[in-house]
Amino acid sequence: MAKRFLRFGAACLLALLACSASVAMAAEVTPRMLVPVGHTVGIKLFSKGVVVVKLSDGGTPAKACGLRTGDVIVQCGGSTVTSSEQFQSLLQTCGGAAELEVRRNGDSMTLSVEPERNDQGVYCIGAWIRDSMAGIGTMTYYDPATSTFGALGHGITDVDTAQLMPFSNGSILPSTVKAVKKGEAGSAGELRGDFDLTSDLGGLYANTSSGVFGTLEAAYAPAQAQAVPTGQPTAGPAVIRSNVQGDEVREYDIEILKTVPGSNDGRDMVISVTDPALVEATGGIVQGMSGSPILQDGKLVGAVTHVLLNDPTKGYGISIENMLKAA
Repeated sequence: MAKRFLRFGAACLLALLACSASVAMAAEVTPRMLVPVGHTVGIKLFSKGVVVVKLSDGGTPAKACGLRTGDVIVQCGGSTVTSSEQFQSLLQTCGGAAELEVRRNGDSMTLSVEPERNDQGVYCIGAWIRDSMAGIGTMTYYDPATSTFGALGHGITDVDTAQLMPFSNGSILPSTVKAVKKGEAGSAGELRGDFDLTSDLGGLYANTSSGVFGTLEAAYAPAQAQAVPTGQPTAGPAVIRSNVQGDEVREYDIEILKTVPGSNDGRDMVISVTDPALVEATGGIVQGMSGSPILQDGKLVGAVTHVLLNDPTKGYGISIENMLKAA
């Protein structure tokens, strides 16, 4: 009886595990209902600490203490660094010597720097620093269930170091496309737009390699009725939803040339712009279109992320699955 009971217990356990696995698999394949947006937004992002983007020529205190381009200074003299101006003020307070807490490639270290006075008597270390960035991109989706959104399909990186900006806070702003610099072979084009730095549509909560994510204010939320299911991209015809003129969002024909399973760099699919109207307007894919939602068979399957410099009609896209994992 004991043996039979044990066998029965093991069978029950296996059955429960199988049921749990089935439920988990069912949950994974259940599509999300998201609104594909496709409108440009202004994005402003403030870093956590200040990023060292360049070291001055010659012998400087920054070089002497071991500071490098790409380092993020998060503390100075025991105080948290919140902006470039505040960091300069901390250097003046510390005077002849300061302990810097620095983040480098995910690791933390402490460097001792001895600032020098410049011709105006101001303490300096000989490093160019940045604490924020602003630009234009495209919102990919809005989730009516959570009031959250995803945009860009790739992270915001520092223009000088090409590293992901360490995130502190940020927001998105209303944007209107005023002009387009058409893309050409060897030269990336761009959308040129205006955005109001004083008016926020919502706040950001993350800057990741798969996009930026935040919460949209209720007053600006798209109607839930516009939501479509998510899906997996496959090779074949598709459309992208983009805003390349004024406030107008249109759908343009593309071809998903192939998918790249297992990609972790925002290049989950290779795409080709086939719509003559978009090629005429922009030359293909240009900066600012990153995040344009890709729809296929009525489903949201991904977003535009990169352009091929030698052929602006072709580029890459990230799958919506990987964007949602990052979100």
